[in-house]
Amino acid sequence: MGLERVFLSQGPAATEALGAALGERLPPGAVVLLDGELGAGKTCLVRGIAHGAGVRERVSSPTYSLMQSYAARGGEFHHLDAWMEGRERAFLAEGGAELLGPPAISCVEWAERVREYLPSTHLSIAIAPSDEHKRTLRARVEGDGPLAVALQQALDDLPPIPGITDIGA
Repeated sequence: MGLERVFLSQGPAATEALGAALGERLPPGAVVLLDGELGAGKTCLVRGIAHGAGVRERVSSPTYSLMQSYAARGGEFHHLDAWMEGRERAFLAEGGAELLGPPAISCVEWAERVREYLPSTHLSIAIAPSDEHKRTLRARVEGDGPLAVALQQALDDLPPIPGITDIGA
């Protein structure tokens, strides 16, 4: 697919709202890869995606656990954090990667560290601080087939969100 969408978030609440709108539209089997420096807003975006996907529990970073799973609309929501790269790499290589697919929706923070174990069809989001509160989010669907088309549709169907400027493609 490869069409990039760029968003400017005015703050954490807007980033979470963008995530929620995206989570409402993600298809079963969606895998969202997140990259950005420490404190960029990856977990904030994941909280929103989880809420939009139907998770009712509080979502926090699984930095010190292998993966956190939650009940979500139509299945499970998995949240991985590859900050501790070696441990996550072993988990994914030993079968954990099989959890990333239908009917679950999965988000992987620090995805660049374990990319070779992740599905080739995914939504990649890079988050970069613009200033203390503002963030630039670059979203791109990678891969092909029906899942890639559904991921692109989810990205294209996002409504206007207060605090988010759609900079476009």
